[in-house]
Amino acid sequence: MKKVIIIGGGPAGITAGFELLDKDRENYEVIILEESNEIGGISRTVKYNGNRMDIGGHRFFSKDDQVMEWWSRIMPTQGKEAYDDKLLGRKKALAENGPDPEKEDEVMLIRNRVSRIYYRKKFFDYPISLKWQTIKNMGFFTTVCAGFSYMKSCIFKKKETSLENFYINRFGRKLYSMFFEGYTEKLWGRHPSEISADWGAQRVKGLSVIAIIKDVFSKIFRKNAKNKKVETSLIEEFYYPKYGPGQLWETAAKGFEKMGGMIIKNARVTDINNIDDKIKSIAYEKDGQKIELEGDIFISSMPLKDLVAGMKNVDSTISDIAKGLPYRDFITVGILVDRLNLKNETELKTLNDIVPDCWIYVQDTGVKLGRIQIFNNWSPYLVKDIDSKVWIGLEYFCNENDDFYNMTDEECISFAGKELIRMGIISNEKDILDAHREKVKKAYPAYFDTYDRIDELVNFLDGYENLYCVGRNGQHRYNNMDHSMVTSFEAVSNIINGKKDKANIWNVNTEEEYHEKK
Repeated sequence: MKKVIIIGGGPAGITAGFELLDKDRENYEVIILEESNEIGGISRTVKYNGNRMDIGGHRFFSKDDQVMEWWSRIMPTQGKEAYDDKLLGRKKALAENGPDPEKEDEVMLIRNRVSRIYYRKKFFDYPISLKWQTIKNMGFFTTVCAGFSYMKSCIFKKKETSLENFYINRFGRKLYSMFFEGYTEKLWGRHPSEISADWGAQRVKGLSVIAIIKDVFSKIFRKNAKNKKVETSLIEEFYYPKYGPGQLWETAAKGFEKMGGMIIKNARVTDINNIDDKIKSIAYEKDGQKIELEGDIFISSMPLKDLVAGMKNVDSTISDIAKGLPYRDFITVGILVDRLNLKNETELKTLNDIVPDCWIYVQDTGVKLGRIQIFNNWSPYLVKDIDSKVWIGLEYFCNENDDFYNMTDEECISFAGKELIRMGIISNEKDILDAHREKVKKAYPAYFDTYDRIDELVNFLDGYENLYCVGRNGQHRYNNMDHSMVTSFEAVSNIINGKKDKANIWNVNTEEEYHEKK
């Protein structure tokens, strides 16, 4: 029996462990080491005073059938209406014989995807759509300028040496300056001209003004709507666990343990004992003790920077590349209020007529706030008093140990409250009934500094035949949750089939058409 050590209990690590035992538990012993006391990584659900926070927001949708089927195995789709849908008379395509979310907990809900941009105290569709409200909000003159700017970008294409040029080529300079430039700088702490275009190719993929126009006409002519190819950013519905994303990963972890797998929490991996072309063992710290674990196969979802730092006798060139890989850290401030000052001017029904958004992207550069989550709209079961309270998450992008990161909880909550007042979303700090801050280190692998030399690092790591790097931080790639899972599917397939070439694992989410099967 081969011993497999998996570093990290997030989506990639849990998926890898579950898949290995599900496919061949007779030949593999699997141990997952998780640094924290929680399962799910950045996809965990935080519980606070009866309310729940989704860290970062996680829509469960994928163009990969294997991912969708895997999720549905872990948590079946609802067969009866959720609490808010029932009260409001909202109809969903319910699963036959599926569980009732009012009576059962392990259930995947079907939710409306509403995400908008809040810019100059007006709402714009996210992604930007071509309709009268957009033109009205922008103003006729700005709309005309944006149109000419886009036409110019079609004729005079810029060489895509940066994220800035990538966006200008697809949207024109005017729309770029309004809706991409400031927000991107908030997110990364760098101007888009300093960031690799790879990030845009990965996250935006085929989205452009042309894609938006096609989407508008496809909604007018619905004949082939069921078979049409839709850009991921334009999907209008998604699945969501009753109690947030962490619930799914906690359920999957229990399934992994039932199959004989072991999860060791509060285990921080510190050393990687690499000899010749293999990893012999790893060491982790737990309760003040250092423990060594030997293994035959190692699957790592820990940040590449930390993985290489723990290895022995690494060439200085490779070590420098790993050390220079940048990350962006993340803070969510949960705020509980009776109401928001934002009016629901859409046709969508909501409890207490709050705005229907899951996310609100804050484009204004006058505040540090990047996004607002409205947890009521992700799932009514995330909010303790769903009938009378609004529970929101304010998302801030920062660097570990910068001034914002090092604020006390009280200072950070006060800062967030003042920004909401400045934006007109609440009236005063007394409106805040309860609040909680949550920090996330290395939430976003960034595409600058030594990132342009990452291929050298990948070649080095692939030289260790029994080491497989998976997931967002494990590959230093801004993967969605489904892409992180697919890296683990590919790694497990290679392990079971004895395939030595790991290109299929690294190539997940690098090709524009990857996974567009539906």
